[in-house]
Amino acid sequence: MAVPITIPRLGWNMEEGTFAGWLKADGDAVRAGEPLFALETEKATEEVEGLDAGFLRIPADGPKPGDRLAVGTAIGYVVATLDEPLPGPSEPVGPAAGGIAAPAAGAQAPTSRERERPEHAPSSPRARRAARDLGIDWRTVPGSGKNGRVRERDVRAGAGTSGHSGSLISITSFRATIAARMLESHRSTAPVTLTTTVDATNLVESRNRSKASGGVVPSYTDLLVKLAAVALTKHPLLSGQWTDDGIRLPAAIHIGIAVDTEGGLLVPVIRDVPTLDVRQLAAASRELIERARAGRLSAADMQGGCFTVTNLGAYGIDAFTPIINPPECAVLGVGLIARRPAVVGDAVVPREQVTLSLTFDHRVVDGAPAARFLQTLAQAVEDPAPWVAG
Repeated sequence: MAVPITIPRLGWNMEEGTFAGWLKADGDAVRAGEPLFALETEKATEEVEGLDAGFLRIPADGPKPGDRLAVGTAIGYVVATLDEPLPGPSEPVGPAAGGIAAPAAGAQAPTSRERERPEHAPSSPRARRAARDLGIDWRTVPGSGKNGRVRERDVRAGAGTSGHSGSLISITSFRATIAARMLESHRSTAPVTLTTTVDATNLVESRNRSKASGGVVPSYTDLLVKLAAVALTKHPLLSGQWTDDGIRLPAAIHIGIAVDTEGGLLVPVIRDVPTLDVRQLAAASRELIERARAGRLSAADMQGGCFTVTNLGAYGIDAFTPIINPPECAVLGVGLIARRPAVVGDAVVPREQVTLSLTFDHRVVDGAPAARFLQTLAQAVEDPAPWVAG
């Protein structure tokens, strides 16, 4: 019996997705749990796994990269034998909550039967997206990845461009989504930004001690995420969300971190920050950043945040106006940590200093409570030892 492979629902409000390409060729032997195709959602490209073992069959009218497909649409089949007949043209078979299809009744795992290598090596979802944006066929590009897999940089090198043609830079669906969310932020919030310059000498020394002790070294963003969580526990309105029914406070403090990727800005979320020590937080942050830059974040990885931290200090930026990430209420911008002259007592001495910029939704929080949050955060930065030691 041919088991249909369908477009899964990867988010509670997802109605359709963009097909990014097959990860296997027609007739390939597949195992249960093996990625079969890639699907682009609002801000992530996910590799969708199959639930059945057998052989992949892709019908002649199967989807092409870039096709928009409704949840539940059948795009291919898993069969027990290659001579098994396929159903008629692909059609919606009903909603799929999270998988591809129900387990096949009586499907057998592939035997030692082998097929010839596909005519073309596989490609990554990012490579196919880049090829589509640049208007080239990725199948003509030599791959530098494992087993000849075509990667994004191979596509861009093959196109002889860093992402643009002439004077026109194409707008990807990813870029369009980012733009839409930025406009939504301005339309749906009443943003106000407060800034303060803080003595970060003890924060720098704490991180230097972490370096000396070995293990996972927290970044300054990691440290600020931890200290922001401390301030949020004392000023919970800054983690609230404006709703028609009232201001909703979260059950737990999940904090997003802004990550710059080749495709654009992503904001993966670190869960339950107050329960993590700084090294656990750093490990979770590092994993999310690596997955973001490899294009392997899931939609769930970017949902549920109640606050965001974005750091432009590495680019030499002292202060900036960060944009709220809806439906959150506030975002913290972190500037360059640099040694500058400061007055300590009656003396002028060099101290490490950083400018913090807090943008908040004035519908949820007034200026004075927001200022008190920033004051609490500043005090934690100046004396971080109780929260970031270790």
